[in-house]
Amino acid sequence: MTNRILLSSPHMGGTEQKYIQEAFDTNWIAPLGANVNGFESELAAYVGINAASAISSGTAAIHLALDLLGVKAGDSVFCSTLTFIASANPILYLDAKPVFIDSEPITWNMSPQALQVALEEAKAEDKLPKAVIVVNLYGQSARMDEILEICNAYDVPIVEDAAESLGSTYKGKKSGTFGKFGIYSFNGNKIITTSGGGMLVSDDEELIARSRFLATQARDAAKHYQHSVVGYNYRMSNVIAGIGRGQLEVLDERVIQKRAIFARYEEALTQVDGVMMMPELEGTFSNRWLSTLTLDPNKIHVTPYELIDALDAKNIEARPVWKPLHMQPLFEGCKFYAHAKDDIVSERLFAQGICLPSDSKMTIEEQRKVIDTILSTIV
Repeated sequence: MTNRILLSSPHMGGTEQKYIQEAFDTNWIAPLGANVNGFESELAAYVGINAASAISSGTAAIHLALDLLGVKAGDSVFCSTLTFIASANPILYLDAKPVFIDSEPITWNMSPQALQVALEEAKAEDKLPKAVIVVNLYGQSARMDEILEICNAYDVPIVEDAAESLGSTYKGKKSGTFGKFGIYSFNGNKIITTSGGGMLVSDDEELIARSRFLATQARDAAKHYQHSVVGYNYRMSNVIAGIGRGQLEVLDERVIQKRAIFARYEEALTQVDGVMMMPELEGTFSNRWLSTLTLDPNKIHVTPYELIDALDAKNIEARPVWKPLHMQPLFEGCKFYAHAKDDIVSERLFAQGICLPSDSKMTIEEQRKVIDTILSTIV
């Protein structure tokens, strides 16, 4: 049986073992150490932000961000609906109430139009959210200028979920650096991986210092173990951080590889009427973490699920576009604001969208096999 062509899998650069060996040589096999400090400072420098805190996962980083913003039981938090569930689970950890905001058609990310309506209604009810979680889906930045202007007008802080968009830019500025907090993820399928892990970033160095305190069980400054607030066991391992330092060295190379994969799909597949690749907003530069497209049902009489099955029969992994969170059973009854009364963009993208193999280790021959299978199925 031939090797399976994967959606996205770990791709080591070669220097990771050097940093891991340093952790072993110094016996720092712990959730602190030179690699943790180095990874934080090197990533902060890469994205151009003041401070970073290495965390056990991107989900944990969102949890800390919301905690630091004072989210409590009964508060509301707005969140992009077209995202992986990890973006919204931390809202539930704090017993707060998620409110989901639809996508808009160019970025596939949060609709400023829907956000404006949601905040207007929330203000009228005197129930403004404690935060807005803006997700950058598949590497594409949201319309940050419009979203920032709207949120600033209502004095609501932004948590920018850049779990999928490390290495992307919006008008020359790195993704993940626009909100009060930014979030990155390094789990096994991201553009760089530490096997599991995340990073919380901010220009507010005091808040990042506080995040480290909370992430290490909120231990007070005392000779004995003393605790005055609830803390978490969220700090990143020194070994894992070593992997991250090596991965960060090849991030720009991975972005180039991912964009080349997307370009080959675009050239081959958009010749078919009814196939549209995920757009790239003018003034942005997407890392193209996953290459995604939509199939117009009026022109192509194959559904995304039928195409996924055809690819699977050839030992090729593909996935539907993420199912919007407002459609998930877990969030039944939660408020949702559509892009327009007659246009729920996220539901349309879910119904028509597919994520294609975007593994940076994929060969030209393997991608040709993917393209040939798609064309033979939809044409």
